[in-house]
Amino acid sequence: LSLSHSLTHTCYARVWIPDPEEVWKSAELTKDYKQGDTVLHLQLEDGSDLQHKLDPNTKTLPHLRNPDILVGENDLTALSYLHEPAVLHNLKVRFIDSKLIYTYCGIVLVAINPYETLPIYGTDIINAYSGQNMGDMDPHIFAVAEEAYKQMARDERNQSIIVSGESGAGKTVSAKYAMRYFATVSGSASEANVEEKVLASNPIMEAIGNAKTTRNDNSSRFGKYIEIGFDKRFHIIGANMRTYLLEKSRVVFQADEERNYHIFYQLCASSRLPEFKALKLGTANDFHYTKQGRNPVIDGVNDAKEMCTTRSAFSLLGITELYQMGLFQVLAAILHLGNVEVKDRDSDSSIIPPNNNHLMVFCDLMGVAYQDMSHWLCHRKLKTATETYIKPVPRLQAVNARDALAKHIYAKLFTWIVEHINQALHSTSKQHSFIGVLDIYGFETFEINSFEQFCINYANEKLQQQFNMHVFKLEQEEYMKEQIPWTLIDFYDNQPCINLIEAKMGILDLLDEECRMPKGSDDSWAQKLYNTHLKTCGLFEKPRMSNRAFIIQHFADKVEYQCEGFLEKNKDTVNEEQIHVLKASKFDLLVELFQDEEKVTSPTGAGPPTGGRTRLSVKPDKGKSVQASKEHKKTVGLQFRNSLQLLMETLNATTPHYVRCIKPNDYKFAFTFDPKRAVQQLRACGVLETIRISAAGFPSRWTYQEFFSRYRVLMKQKDVQSDKKMTCKNVLEKLVQDPDKYQFGKTKIFFRAGQVAYLEKLRADKLRAACIRIQKTIRCWLARKKYLRVKRAAITIQTHVRGHQARCLATFLRRTRAAIVIQKYQRMYVQRTRYQRMQAAALAVQCILRAYVARQQYKALLREHKAIIIQKMVRGWLARQWYQRSLEAVVYLQCCVRRMRARRELKKLKIEARSVEHYKKLNIGMENKIMQLQRRIDEQNKENRTLSERLSSTESTHAAESERTRRELTRLRGAEDEARNSANRVASLQEELERLKVELQSTQKEKKAIEDWAQTYQDEMEQMISELKEQNHLLKNEKNDLNRLIQEQGQQWTEKMQRALKEETSQLESDLNEERSRYQNLLTEHLRLEEKYDDLKEEMTLTMNVPKPGHRRTDSAHSSNESEYTYESEEGSRGMEDVTKGALDMALVLKLQKRVSELEQEKQGLQNELDRREEQFQRARARDDEQHKKARSAELEYESLKRQELESENKKLRHDLSEMRQSLMGSVGASSAAPGSPAYKVLLDQLNASTEELEVRKEEVLILRSQLVSQKEAMQHKETMTDSLHYVEDVQKLTDAKEISQAYMGLKDTNRSPRFLRKPLAVNELENRLRAPLPDMHKINEDGELWLVYEGLKETNRLLELQLQSQRRSHEAEMEALRGELQTVKEENHRQQQLLAQNLQLPPEARIEASLQHEITRLTNENLMLPTEDPKVYRTNKLRRMIDLLEQLEKQDKTVRKLKKQLKVFAKKISDLEGGQIENVSPGQMADEPMHPVNIPRREKDFQGMLEYKKEDELKLVKNLILELKPRGVAVNLIPGLPAYILFMCLRHADYLNDDQKVRSLLTSVINSIKKILKKRGDDFETVSFWLANTCRFLHCLKQYSGDEQFMKYNTPKQNDHCLSNFDLAEYRQVLSDLAIQIYQQLIKCMENILQPMIVSGMLEHETIQGVSGVKPTGLRKRTSSIADEGTYTLDSILRQLSSFHATMCQHGTDPELIKQVVKQQFYIIGAVTLNNLLLRKDMCSWSKGMQIRYNVSQLEEWLRDKNLMVCGAKETLEPLIQAAQLLQVKKKTDEDAEAICSMCNTLTTAQIVKVLNLYTPVNAFEERVSVTFIRTIQNRLRDRKESPQLLLDTKTIYPVTFPFSPSSLALETIQIPSSLSLGFLTRV
Repeated sequence: LSLSHSLTHTCYARVWIPDPEEVWKSAELTKDYKQGDTVLHLQLEDGSDLQHKLDPNTKTLPHLRNPDILVGENDLTALSYLHEPAVLHNLKVRFIDSKLIYTYCGIVLVAINPYETLPIYGTDIINAYSGQNMGDMDPHIFAVAEEAYKQMARDERNQSIIVSGESGAGKTVSAKYAMRYFATVSGSASEANVEEKVLASNPIMEAIGNAKTTRNDNSSRFGKYIEIGFDKRFHIIGANMRTYLLEKSRVVFQADEERNYHIFYQLCASSRLPEFKALKLGTANDFHYTKQGRNPVIDGVNDAKEMCTTRSAFSLLGITELYQMGLFQVLAAILHLGNVEVKDRDSDSSIIPPNNNHLMVFCDLMGVAYQDMSHWLCHRKLKTATETYIKPVPRLQAVNARDALAKHIYAKLFTWIVEHINQALHSTSKQHSFIGVLDIYGFETFEINSFEQFCINYANEKLQQQFNMHVFKLEQEEYMKEQIPWTLIDFYDNQPCINLIEAKMGILDLLDEECRMPKGSDDSWAQKLYNTHLKTCGLFEKPRMSNRAFIIQHFADKVEYQCEGFLEKNKDTVNEEQIHVLKASKFDLLVELFQDEEKVTSPTGAGPPTGGRTRLSVKPDKGKSVQASKEHKKTVGLQFRNSLQLLMETLNATTPHYVRCIKPNDYKFAFTFDPKRAVQQLRACGVLETIRISAAGFPSRWTYQEFFSRYRVLMKQKDVQSDKKMTCKNVLEKLVQDPDKYQFGKTKIFFRAGQVAYLEKLRADKLRAACIRIQKTIRCWLARKKYLRVKRAAITIQTHVRGHQARCLATFLRRTRAAIVIQKYQRMYVQRTRYQRMQAAALAVQCILRAYVARQQYKALLREHKAIIIQKMVRGWLARQWYQRSLEAVVYLQCCVRRMRARRELKKLKIEARSVEHYKKLNIGMENKIMQLQRRIDEQNKENRTLSERLSSTESTHAAESERTRRELTRLRGAEDEARNSANRVASLQEELERLKVELQSTQKEKKAIEDWAQTYQDEMEQMISELKEQNHLLKNEKNDLNRLIQEQGQQWTEKMQRALKEETSQLESDLNEERSRYQNLLTEHLRLEEKYDDLKEEMTLTMNVPKPGHRRTDSAHSSNESEYTYESEEGSRGMEDVTKGALDMALVLKLQKRVSELEQEKQGLQNELDRREEQFQRARARDDEQHKKARSAELEYESLKRQELESENKKLRHDLSEMRQSLMGSVGASSAAPGSPAYKVLLDQLNASTEELEVRKEEVLILRSQLVSQKEAMQHKETMTDSLHYVEDVQKLTDAKEISQAYMGLKDTNRSPRFLRKPLAVNELENRLRAPLPDMHKINEDGELWLVYEGLKETNRLLELQLQSQRRSHEAEMEALRGELQTVKEENHRQQQLLAQNLQLPPEARIEASLQHEITRLTNENLMLPTEDPKVYRTNKLRRMIDLLEQLEKQDKTVRKLKKQLKVFAKKISDLEGGQIENVSPGQMADEPMHPVNIPRREKDFQGMLEYKKEDELKLVKNLILELKPRGVAVNLIPGLPAYILFMCLRHADYLNDDQKVRSLLTSVINSIKKILKKRGDDFETVSFWLANTCRFLHCLKQYSGDEQFMKYNTPKQNDHCLSNFDLAEYRQVLSDLAIQIYQQLIKCMENILQPMIVSGMLEHETIQGVSGVKPTGLRKRTSSIADEGTYTLDSILRQLSSFHATMCQHGTDPELIKQVVKQQFYIIGAVTLNNLLLRKDMCSWSKGMQIRYNVSQLEEWLRDKNLMVCGAKETLEPLIQAAQLLQVKKKTDEDAEAICSMCNTLTTAQIVKVLNLYTPVNAFEERVSVTFIRTIQNRLRDRKESPQLLLDTKTIYPVTFPFSPSSLALETIQIPSSLSLGFLTRV
């Protein structure tokens, strides 16, 4: 032992150490432990160091921690180290981190209350666990329930589920879910609603037996054991409930923060209801019994709603309203009794004040006398041997007596309710087995423990003993099974504690003895306990500080009980006089409560006749009254002990299953784990004892295959042998030296505790060493690659450097040589430049000197010339000065004159400027002003130029004048004297001149101002114009921008509308799929109800005819359903149906009525949708009306012309026939007409030709009639659905939508059943139906025709689409037809002329035949022509014309038949004459007769693709072709769809004969026979696939040869000739479509049943890639191995099965589109089942499993590619599974990883993503778990997703199926019937 410790407790080993707060704390050794050490050096998880002292006495080392890979396991026994801290830590990790509340502990399911509603109890979860092994799925209460159900069915042994735990731990909820599982999985057998009744008992029992405590809002204050009964087919047939130890004291007392039973608060909350007014109730605070806890309200609970639930449950269980009110009356009386006030009269007596209101109400409700009750509440009767005394009692005793009476009444009421619940759940059928669910109180210990806690703990002691023995037994069986030596394991046996309580002179025995003592008391009983057990029993102790208490050492803990109240509670006494008063009550229910043995009426109101329910005695004892009185005197302890003993006997006779409920905290916080409280409960409920028993032996168990797969890495190649068992033995002997640490069994290896951890450590070390070696090799490889890469880089660098250096040297040499050359040329250049410079300088000096001399000479000459010029200029200046003075004087004079004129003009301008007209002219427009100013400026410029010219002329004149003046100057000098005289005059003139100059200057200034103003105004105008231009440019730009924006918006709107159109289209498609799915689901539900009805009818038939106990169970999925239509072949069975309907159970009738109401609601919704669609279609009808009328009018006109031509031809034929008959009758005796004569032969040939011609005409008439009938049907249908608006306008002006819908429903009423359009409706009848009111929708629903209306609406949609397409084509072809018509007429005229010329050359006989042949050809061509006329006048007349056409055709048909019969008669007569007279003619005479050449061509009659059969052969046909045809036998060698072709060819012949009865009978027989064969062999995939293919082919044939244009366009001309001619089978096509849907769903179910067992094993468990994932250690629960053993399904098995399905469907000729839909459904089932199992299996959520899944999915995709099915949508159904596999493999640490996961997993819901992350489990030590923070991040990112909260995918979902039209190219006339079908009675026609 010390050696092993030294090996395990080494440095870095992790251990558990005790902690007062967390119970156990994790630490890590920092130093190796050595033997003899007293201190361990540890480091806690927070990094602090600790020295842990060992116990010096025991030297016990701390518990070792399990490897991280084992933490979070589903089964606690899978842990290598089994001890308390490991169990606590594993539960905490699963509960807090993974949010998993269920964990296995061996055979025990540990359930931790999450205090939160979890979505793990839905029907989808129940279906997922149904049929699964217990260890295959994650722990769940459903897994335990499934195991119990499976063992009951397999072992034929009763089962029990024992649910225990503290108050508030979730016992009741767990038991409720277990019962819900049984009710869902099994269902009821014969009686209706049994499972609902079982579940309905829960709210009743919770109301009367549950209450709010400080630990639980819905605590069960009683124990109950429910036995759910099953029949031989394991269907629920009933249940029975037993209750234990109701806490009656709660009725009269509640502690703080607690409540009374829920039913009282529900009554008070509903007190305002009218029916409760008589109870005179108020709020809960008004009554003493409901207000003591001071907290009457529970958060989140509506007591009024709960009251409604309770009353509904009462009603469902058959307790009538009268009895319910009686119960509530008793409960209200108890509340009023608690408010009765008792006062002291004196110290020894008490009194109730008179007229006490509450006592009066109590007496009124209970029907007792007020005086009697008030008297006996305050008095009691004492009996002695001789006398009887009435003694008053003190107030305290009176109050106790009142409370005892209330408790007693409530206990009686509780017992009564339980008994009647049992009666309601009781079944008349024989119970074959049962499953019991025990919901009983767990171990309790409070501060004050009394009699109730004592009984509860006593019951738990008994249950713990049974549990220990069962665990011990299982361990022993396992060891013996594996042939391992069995050694007794020392486990705690609580038998001494049980003996202390129940043995002779035990606690209960002494308590009963003390109760029988006259003066017994609690103190004396305590002293007896001390004297008896204190020294003799070590489990019994006495408290130090009390003499009225005792301590018992229970298996869970020590409990101190207070003796006070034990005797009173054990005796449970009540004043007998009070009971007598109650028995004398007038209230029947109260009397019934206190009757012990009398039979009373049933609460359901049924009387005593046979078959009614009767109430039995409350007490189970049916002995004599003496025995009953003794029973009544039994103490509570004795009764409880007896009932507990009966319970233990029941449990021992069953196979138990244990559920231990744990309360994680006392504050009801969601997902909060308190280690202290959890450890207390684990110790109390026996989980740790299970662990200890397991740990004492060999807790870890591996199969040899699993051990080999897991620890293959520890083996060497030479150790591996073919025998894996020997391999494991040899390896294990080498790995584990101590042979006591393991044992080898037959199939498993058993390990001691801790050995798996040791092996895991060796495996991890080996893998770590391998990883190090791999890392070393990889790093070496990487380093060498790096070195080689660096070496290559260095060589490359050296190469480049050396090249660079060489290039540099070459450059240097080139540069040196270049430098020398440059120096040479440079020096030469310098010298040459110097020489040139010197030469230039010399030349420059010479040039300068010579220039200086020349300049000096030039200057001298120039000075002389300049002097002359100066003289000239001076003289000229003087002359100019004189001229200028004269000129200025002249100019001055001119300016004065001009100034005067300008002033006058200015005055005029100012006057004009001040005038209004001037302003108006100025403001006319800016452009006018600008133009005026421009003109003015131009005028001024013109004036300036004029003035300039005048000035120049004036100057020239002035110059001339100056010359003249100069000439006269000399003359004037002479007159100087005269000048002096006129000096004064000159002075005055000068002054005047100065004045004129000043005026001229002012005028110039004014002119300049005006010019400046004009310039300014012009600039402003130009600026304004520029601004306007800029504004205009901006407006243009804005306009362009707006245009561009409008275009962009238009494009955006166009794109948006396109997107909206696409979205609307997709939405319509989805709505269509939803409608199709809803219709198919309704069809499935209808079929299921019919199947159930058929099963019930068969069962009742068997019950009436063959009365045997029980019957064999049949799968309802294999039952067939009859069509919704009524066929004549079913009329014979109606009488029997009427007989059997009367025997149905009333409950079933109620259930069917409920279903009918639901269907009516759905029908109303469909009717609303129908009205909405009609409004849409009416708007579309108006647009298409004109186009429809043109085509239909032309067709009818064309048919009328053909009819007239046929009539004329028929008249001609009748005329010819009459002439031939007359000639024949006239020449009977003539020798010229004797047989053999030429005339006779000609006549005979003409008669035969006429006969053939009549046959041909008959066929043409039939074809024409069928076309008219089909057109009439189509037109009636179209007019009814699309053109009813115009008909209504012609018949009656309907004004609102209601009248239109009424008319539409009236027309639809004519289409109720399949009809064959032989006689059309008259117009008056049609008008009457249009005016008919809306039919009763309930009646329509009774006939099941609501879906017919809906199908008619869909047919209307299809017709509208086809009409739109046909109108487009017709309009395109109309013009071309009109053009070609004239040419056709011309050609026909020319051809007729030629034919007439040819006929004139022929003999008369041949001329008649040629004419007939020509007419036949012409009529045939006209039949093929399209109508070109376009009448617009008639509407309602076309109906009359169609009716006339049909009537005339029928008359012609009759005429042709009559002519045919006459021809046959004549032919017979002629043959008789020929046979009698041919002997008289000699050969010579025959040869001598002249023969005239007759050209009469014969028309050979080809095979028309029909099969004729007799009416009596119909059953033989159906039997040989359907019922007895085996797909694996004869049908393998047939052409695909041959039975469908044969049936259709028979149908064609019946149509050809115009026999509607035969058509109806054949179709009915075919449909019923297919249903019968499916019911018989519905589980055979080949049979279902075969008839699915043939049914679809038969449906396609009905469409292809229906004569509808939309189907005929795919046909050949020959196939168009084979179309049905007389009957329209459109509604039968709908029936066949429904039948095909049924077969398709049956095919999917059959396929699912085959694939279901393969999917989980092949997709999840099997290792397709061997060695990727290792098997983790398992617990005691068996888990399916992932190793492919013999018989295990693999992925190849799935692929082979899929290939088999595909090959079978292809062989049977299934449509490719239908195959794609089947494959899509197959892949959806595979993906959904795989994903659901992945979400429910923690062991499958790992990285390696994700790789396996992705590989398996890739193999499935490869299969799709091989079969060319990638576009069928099957791959998309696997997308959730693919994303789940990717989620297992991606990195899950950072926020970027979270973002990537959210974007990647778009098809997974948030619940599924979080579930996978919570379940993710590392398989190897190198993987890491997903942190809680990361999961919270994912949840926050996905918070805004709008999706369903459902966790699992619905595996029962079936995609809506469609049957696209697939025409056949096979010609019917070429089909040969093989002889193997035994159809020789069929004749080809």
